[in-house]
Amino acid sequence: MEISRRRLLSAMSAMSVASATSATSVLSAAGLMAVVPAGPASAVAGAEGRARLVANTVAVFAGTAESNARPETAAKLAAMERTARANLKAMDDAREGELFAGLVLGTDEANLNTAYRRLYEIALATRAPGLPADLYGSTTVQRRALDGLAWLHERHYGDQSKGYYGNWFHWEIGISQHISKTLVLLADAVSAHRPALLPTYVASMDAYLRNGTDGDVDLDSRFHTGANLADITTNRILQGALLGEPGEARIRKALTDQLTVFATIDPYRLEHGVTDGHYADGSFIQHSSVAYTGSYGKGLLTRVVQTLKILDGTGFAHGEELVPTVYGWVRNGFAPLIFEGWMMEIVKGRAVSRPDSGYTDVATVVEAVVDLSSLASGPTATALKSYVKHVRTASRAPLDPARFVSPVSVVRYADILDDTAVPPADLNPAARSVAFNAMDRTVHRRPGYAFALARSSDRVSKYEYMNGENLMPWFQGDGAYYLYLSGQDQSRAYGVDHYTTVSPYGLAGVTAPVEQRRTVPELYGKPYYDNPGHPLGFTPSSESQNKYVYFPRGTNRFSGGAVLGAYGAAGMVQSSDVAYRDRALLPDDFVVHRAATATKSWFLFDDEIVVLAADVGDAAGRAVTTTVDARTAAPDDRISLTGALRDGRPWTGPGTADLHWLRYANTTEGTAVGYVFLDTPKVRVTLDEVTRSRRVVRTANPDAPVTRSVLGVTVDGTAGARPARLAYALVPNAGEAGLRAHRHGPLKVLANSRRLQAVTHTGLGLTAANAFTGGRHEAGGLRVHGPASVLVQRGGHRGGTVHGGTVRVAVSDPTMDRDTVTVLLRGRSLRGSAGDPQVRVDRVPGGTRIEVDTHHAYGRSFTVTLTE
Repeated sequence: MEISRRRLLSAMSAMSVASATSATSVLSAAGLMAVVPAGPASAVAGAEGRARLVANTVAVFAGTAESNARPETAAKLAAMERTARANLKAMDDAREGELFAGLVLGTDEANLNTAYRRLYEIALATRAPGLPADLYGSTTVQRRALDGLAWLHERHYGDQSKGYYGNWFHWEIGISQHISKTLVLLADAVSAHRPALLPTYVASMDAYLRNGTDGDVDLDSRFHTGANLADITTNRILQGALLGEPGEARIRKALTDQLTVFATIDPYRLEHGVTDGHYADGSFIQHSSVAYTGSYGKGLLTRVVQTLKILDGTGFAHGEELVPTVYGWVRNGFAPLIFEGWMMEIVKGRAVSRPDSGYTDVATVVEAVVDLSSLASGPTATALKSYVKHVRTASRAPLDPARFVSPVSVVRYADILDDTAVPPADLNPAARSVAFNAMDRTVHRRPGYAFALARSSDRVSKYEYMNGENLMPWFQGDGAYYLYLSGQDQSRAYGVDHYTTVSPYGLAGVTAPVEQRRTVPELYGKPYYDNPGHPLGFTPSSESQNKYVYFPRGTNRFSGGAVLGAYGAAGMVQSSDVAYRDRALLPDDFVVHRAATATKSWFLFDDEIVVLAADVGDAAGRAVTTTVDARTAAPDDRISLTGALRDGRPWTGPGTADLHWLRYANTTEGTAVGYVFLDTPKVRVTLDEVTRSRRVVRTANPDAPVTRSVLGVTVDGTAGARPARLAYALVPNAGEAGLRAHRHGPLKVLANSRRLQAVTHTGLGLTAANAFTGGRHEAGGLRVHGPASVLVQRGGHRGGTVHGGTVRVAVSDPTMDRDTVTVLLRGRSLRGSAGDPQVRVDRVPGGTRIEVDTHHAYGRSFTVTLTE
């Protein structure tokens, strides 16, 4: 279910002036979770609801007697016990001025956050049924945790004039999260032994919410959006539950604020200027312009599902209306990005440099899906449970439920796996092509592989760097792509070790100038650019820091594509970022980078991904390289490289050659990928063993060497040479015979220039084109009034889904600026038999004209079926 932000805020506005009855009905009619209004009749229910909310929260994090008695939770409980005992020992070993041995406080806010987390972990053990009696229910241990809270407040937290150094997130979200949960877990002990601790801490937490208004959420604040807003409001819900009747207003206000994260972002009618959140096409944005489903997105999913669980039966809200919305996030936003239990790199922002793998990311999503299934009913519940089973079955890495947050979730997960009435089933169809145009990402899936593409534009960031994470990100949004092969351990092919051992200039799909760039810490001696006296005001979390350092956008408009059934086309004009554009406005010591030039298309079929590149060069005269692919493998994997030259002779090994095709096979993993060079200059092939420290991509990573076998398939350009063009196809799971057969089709390049790129696939009866500039563009019986992205499929094909005499057409506007796009199909006149209402079909001399209303479509594809 899609909820518009305008519809949601209109309902909230009506609620503010409505009676108790009408307020509930307004929100329910809008399809939103109804925040039950306060009133005299709800006073008793409010007290009971607060108690239920506290009890639910304890159950979520500590488990219940029933859940913790199950054998499946034994590993989870053992981990809780080990952690609590280690933290208690660190308290025992602490010296003067320390709360935990060796944890230095007073200058490092991350250490203060760690101290609060450790107190939460101790408190958690005292509320987890099934743990030994010296922990579970121990008032002695609970008092030690409370004493620790008091100690930290007195020395390091209570004086706001000394606090709030370093990362704002710790002060406004992370620390408050640990404190709020600890106070909930120890609510009875607080009341009995330290009643002043609760109001004291709540007042301090409000004081640290400096990016809000008067210690509360500010929906106009750029810090209070998306996953961050969900975290802040959940913290305030817990605080309100502890404060008694005066806390009810806090609960209701927090719920009303949190409702905004469920609204589908309408980019043409932004509320509070917020671009963070879920879009109609399944995209998720955080930090204003970063594609972030795989990090902040999973954090938001986790938090809202937890909130629905802690509100269950409290009377403060009716959350069942939101389950279809969250299910839509999972089905259309998360599932396309998860391949065989691995979260794709293209939606992780700076988190790509962290040692946690894509399998770990997906385990977090699975826990949320498990819990969401318990809140759903009917076919939705079954689909969610089936997806959980599918991920378990498809993943190459075992999912460890002991890492779930909740013991109750561990039990639910076990019950789903044991339920023979629930079959494993993916939420993705076997063949799926998804244009996440709102976040400049494309995913193309087939049995046996998935292809993921990262684009950028003046709407979406080229990359994200922050806090010493993702130190060499410069080209990650310049058409970098990732080809995931079925059956392989993705952690050996991708993940942090991929970025560690593959050159940042040599990521697959990237056209980069031949130069050496320095990281932000190398340039400025700290993890950010510091110049508060400049008119742009560069400080760690300033808007200028975000715009020019942390996640700069591109300057191009054309980035997008169309989808026709399970086929797709995508295109992008590569650009420099906003820092290079605005270099005259920036300080003299601020380093900017100029991008190479390239106009690129990706045409997504069944067995091939065709890549065209034109205007490949550099206006500054530098040499450039374009990487066809970069693949990593474990150093002991057996790698085979075979190929043929364009004149038919066998390829004899690594080096530069005029290749017709190349095949890379990892015989240890049982995977292979082929490359067919349709119209490409000489190709340089390298296969090297590379050893580097993970610290080259993230300063906080362990300084331990990582070794990978690295394949590089590259086309080199000469400094000052005329712009070049390339045309090649990636062929997943290719055999040598199939690669040789491509000499006779089925792929044909129809056009490859900076104005128009087009190909046809004769076996599929499919023509795809990207027109990058205005005016008329002709290719393969197709006239496109650009800019536009178009796919046309004529007649039957081997898949059997299109019948003779039928033509299907898909059209989109990748600039997101146009009101109409017009396409002419030459040949016999056709009539429209089915399609989107935004499409108009007219018979004209010489063919059929299709006019598409793309006004405010934000890159959406419109389709029509034509018949004779």
